[in-house]
Amino acid sequence: MTEQIVLGGDLSVSRLGFGAMRLGPDLGLPKNPDRDTALRVARRAVELGITFIDTADAYGIGANEELLAEALHPYADDLVIGTKVGNTRPNWDWVPVGRPEYLVQQAELCLRRLRLDRLDLLQLHRIDPKVPLEDQIGALRQLREAGKVRHIGLSEVSVEQLVAAREIAPIVSVQNRYNLADRASDPVLDYCTAEGIAFLPWRPVEAAPAEAVARRIGATASQVSLAWLLRRSPVMLPIPGTSSVEHLEENTAARDITLSDADYQELTER
Repeated sequence: MTEQIVLGGDLSVSRLGFGAMRLGPDLGLPKNPDRDTALRVARRAVELGITFIDTADAYGIGANEELLAEALHPYADDLVIGTKVGNTRPNWDWVPVGRPEYLVQQAELCLRRLRLDRLDLLQLHRIDPKVPLEDQIGALRQLREAGKVRHIGLSEVSVEQLVAAREIAPIVSVQNRYNLADRASDPVLDYCTAEGIAFLPWRPVEAAPAEAVARRIGATASQVSLAWLLRRSPVMLPIPGTSSVEHLEENTAARDITLSDADYQELTER
């Protein structure tokens, strides 16, 4: 397994990233860690060699981005914080809003909260079915042309939507739900693999299908499920999240697990 993946041909990050959503503060989460713990988890992720952290303007309505800035700014030269715009949280439900002026405004707020001059990766959190795709991707392209965004990504899209978006602007990443038990996005992953587009599986850990292999090789089921993802495709960039330093260290150790061909095949066929 290679330890790095390159986004957009010029942005190298660790193959295993970190999803910051569970650090809170977010009333939509079942449990938020206290702030000191959240800061400690974010800092420990970087200490462990993680150079890609995923967040969004909708996580805590901006508070998650502010927490990351408090924990990590000034940022290490190789640290990339990818964020997302285009999803809102009225009454803590998820509602896409893709009006171009809204996307541009939110990107500006992301820059302010993260204390950045440019967002290395800005992903459209959800495609808004009420707004033409060319207007939504066009707004992100406008930000890229203005030098405020380096690369553009998408989240929860089909192959058809991805192909259509690429006709409007270069797309370097896709963030869809994917794990051992949920492979509905296999066609998207296969397309990304063929085209060299990074695939960021959210909710990547599904422990139950990995328990038998984990017992056999002396690892945890979470580690095995992540190791399977890392072998599944060279463009895979899992972003497991946690609010615990101990769990973070457990997940990160998945980088050191090499699955045998037989174990990989057993997991794949489940």
